[in-house]
Amino acid sequence: MEPLQTLVGEWDVEIANAALGGEPVRGRSSFAWILDGAYLVQRTASEHPEAPDAQMIVAPGAGAAEYVQHYFDARGVTRIYAMTFGGGRWTLLRDAPDFSELAFAQRFVGDVEGDVIRGRWETAPQPGAPWELDFELTYTRRAG
Repeated sequence: MEPLQTLVGEWDVEIANAALGGEPVRGRSSFAWILDGAYLVQRTASEHPEAPDAQMIVAPGAGAAEYVQHYFDARGVTRIYAMTFGGGRWTLLRDAPDFSELAFAQRFVGDVEGDVIRGRWETAPQPGAPWELDFELTYTRRAG
């Protein structure tokens, strides 16, 4: 879990999503250790009513730099993502049913560059189909 220390703190988030009106959507995200560092919790909130607030809990995965992200949001959506973090890259992948059916495959790819993470969420109508951009987002660490 130690590599995830890079994420701990407060972040401003900017989302570029044409489906939300075309203007950048701003929000905040925080990462903090819970249960004596056994898990990392992420909390997000957005200024846009159609972008749901969410909480995620990251747990160790099967191998080095592999994790499992448990996702919960204000719509009542619950999902599990396979996660990797290392070498300047943060990925999340959901390509199998979990607590909900798999209506589409989903992945996040973020490039970590110091205090900025430039990422994009992509979807595919089914596993193995070509990925399409859903929306881009940028995390910028808050000063202080």
